Amino acid sequence: MGPDPRESPSWVRGALLLSIIVLLAVTLLPTARSVLRQRSEISALQDKIATQTSTVDALKVEQERWKDPAYVEQQARERLKFVRPGELSYSVIDPTKAAPTIPSGAVVAAPSSSGNQPWYGQLWTSMQLADRPTAGMDPVAPR
Repeated sequence: MGPDPRESPSWVRGALLLSIIVLLAVTLLPTARSVLRQRSEISALQDKIATQTSTVDALKVEQERWKDPAYVEQQARERLKFVRPGELSYSVIDPTKAAPTIPSGAVVAAPSSSGNQPWYGQLWTSMQLADRPTAGMDPVAPR
């Protein structure tokens, strides 16, 4: 009698086992990758929720501050320079800076306009002068 038909060569069993492993890998790898991606998205969203929750808490505190009339008055005085009737307001304008000086002694002189030109001629001359950066500049000797 020949070999038992229930006994197959070892390479057939190995090929069958390998094909089952490949089938499982092809089936499970995309699913596992999707699960990992979704977990990272969930983690990122939880971080975003925590950040937004802290922002909301800070805004609620700010909102409570604005309900206090004394805080509103303080902000109006500081930001808008409001004063009560009868009070005097003083504003200090950057005492560290010096007053601006005229650069290089140049003065801007308006071009002379003759009344003989019609309005559109005067407008055209004005546009031509505005197009040149040094138009109407008369150099003055430095003092």
